[in-house]
Amino acid sequence: MHSLLKRQIRKYLPADIESNPEMAQFLEAIEKSYENYDDKFSMLHRASTISSDELFEANKKLQNEAKQQKKILVSLENAIRSLTDNLNEDQLFGQNIEDEFNAEHLAINISNLASQVSDMSVEKDKLLKSLEIQNQSLNNYAQMVSHDLKSPIRNINALMNWIMEDEKDKFSETSKENCELVSQNLTKMDKLITGILNHATMGETEEHKSSFNLEDSLRDIERTIFVPENITFKYPKELPHMVFERSRLEQLFMNLLTNAVTATEHVKNGIIEIGYEPDEVYWKFSVSDNGKGIPAKHQEGIFQMFKKLETANNATGIGLAIVKKIAVLYEGDVRLKSEENVGTTFFITLKKNK
Repeated sequence: MHSLLKRQIRKYLPADIESNPEMAQFLEAIEKSYENYDDKFSMLHRASTISSDELFEANKKLQNEAKQQKKILVSLENAIRSLTDNLNEDQLFGQNIEDEFNAEHLAINISNLASQVSDMSVEKDKLLKSLEIQNQSLNNYAQMVSHDLKSPIRNINALMNWIMEDEKDKFSETSKENCELVSQNLTKMDKLITGILNHATMGETEEHKSSFNLEDSLRDIERTIFVPENITFKYPKELPHMVFERSRLEQLFMNLLTNAVTATEHVKNGIIEIGYEPDEVYWKFSVSDNGKGIPAKHQEGIFQMFKKLETANNATGIGLAIVKKIAVLYEGDVRLKSEENVGTTFFITLKKNK
């Protein structure tokens, strides 16, 4: 027992009681009741401290969760704002966007938007299915027309050649020239039909990739097409070894190189140069010539079907459209830089590992 407490108790006890032997037992009992007071107080203080720390940590967690929930709600609100803007909605399904934020309204709005998105998805699937059917029908039609037109055209051209061979001594020079023009136009029609079919079916048939050296392919194209003696091809020191759909790539370069030859056939020293730029994501090429160039008024629509230079009488207007479609098919692009009487450069990008 604390000495001061014992002293106070004894101070107020009568003398006869203070000397009583039983009084010693009483004081001893009181003393025992105070023996573990300090320990209990220490334990109580420690428990209070632990509870305070736990409350502090819990409060921190609640604050962090509140911040996170606020961020989520702001994101949802922004998402709804974006969706309603795209849906041309002036108000957020009855609640003005500028109104004070309301979680219940937000939940209702999300539900309404989800329903609209679901309906739009169903409608999109219907449109895609309809588009797929129409596309297949167009491709079938293109192939049918191609077959039905090509056969008579080739037959007419063969007949014209036979007539010219059998009756060449009887025809006048004018008649011979007219027959030659007929034959040239029939050949042009055959090329036009082939180009339309190639454009229509581009990407419909799956082609397997193969490993090849690009320079070998380009030199094969150079030997295949007609190249006047005044034209020189230039290749970079290193062209890549590619794993790609070879026939499509060769079709792209065939059209570009043929156009370049046509543009430079009148130049005394025509130069056609192939460029290559290494890149991690895309195959990057260029085809340049020092020919007549493309007038500015033709450059914007040069990649559209049947668009061609006014002076290119033998062109079908499909070659560059096919080049554009191949580039888009491989998630790339094709663009040009041209100046009249200076030359033209086509820049092509094709995504690797499509």
